[in-house]
Amino acid sequence: MKLDRRSALLAALATPFAASAQTASPRGDKPLPAGLVDPAETIDLWPKGAPGKPAKLPVEKVEERSTDAALTDRSVTGVANPRMAVFRPRVANGASVLITPGGGYVRIVLDHEGYVLARWLAAQGFTAYVLFYRLPGDGWAAGPDVALSDAQRAMRLIRARAIRDALDPERVAAIGFSAGGHLCADLATRHAVKTYDPVDAADRLGARPFVAAPIYPVISMSAPTAHMGSRKQLVGEDASPALEAAHSPHLNVTQATPPCFLVHSEDDGTVPVENSLLLRAALKAAGVPVETHLFTHGGHGYGMTKALSKPAGVWPELFLTWARSQGMA
Repeated sequence: MKLDRRSALLAALATPFAASAQTASPRGDKPLPAGLVDPAETIDLWPKGAPGKPAKLPVEKVEERSTDAALTDRSVTGVANPRMAVFRPRVANGASVLITPGGGYVRIVLDHEGYVLARWLAAQGFTAYVLFYRLPGDGWAAGPDVALSDAQRAMRLIRARAIRDALDPERVAAIGFSAGGHLCADLATRHAVKTYDPVDAADRLGARPFVAAPIYPVISMSAPTAHMGSRKQLVGEDASPALEAAHSPHLNVTQATPPCFLVHSEDDGTVPVENSLLLRAALKAAGVPVETHLFTHGGHGYGMTKALSKPAGVWPELFLTWARSQGMA
């Protein structure tokens, strides 16, 4: 995709960014292990609040699931003010990555599918944005498109800020895990679908990722391949075949879908490997470049840290090599 850099500059000049008004990142009460920090910078997605509010706003809560003092494993529910947590490199390479952690569309995992990867990417020179997106079960008017609305808006804001942040507005990748992998794939295949009314100049920019990396993603919304928990949250237990198809990324691939990098484990007992295979087949049929890594062992939900002793643990380095081959850095 070629982005009109003049439009990006105009959007950057026309879009207000009030840093002092931004909502803090979710943190929790447990002290972080030595040497780790939460992001100091956040970017609210919607200047006047997220659109389509439910009658009763969800209440944001952070849960710490780790009992190990040297390890954090936080998740957040009830996101009412969607935002990005920003991790900036000491020496930037000009490229950036939007990260959409998983959590079955019930919660959003902060650490091993979010902050850990963001810190690592920043160490490689990328500016990393961890997205805390709204959840479809919280009653937002956009329904099953609510998380996609946030992902589209996030991509546009990254590009609108690119000139002032000394970043390339074109080289913005997307990485997502599990249900966040579904969101990543949904963004890659439906980036041009209108899911919200424009709110400022940033919304004149494209939301298509430069490349996309759905990692052990939820893809199909149809049984028996679907992850039924994510399906229930996103489209409902009684979803029609048409609704299932509308939210199954492999059925929405076009030639405008960006190159994709897929990772899955054959022994994934939560999201069947067939999800990635369906997406790969659709990408190949459309002539979209795709690199696929299938591992014998790895299970599900490993992010960067939970498969270090298994072959699946090499996926970040494989992604980095592939991303560079695509011109990301």
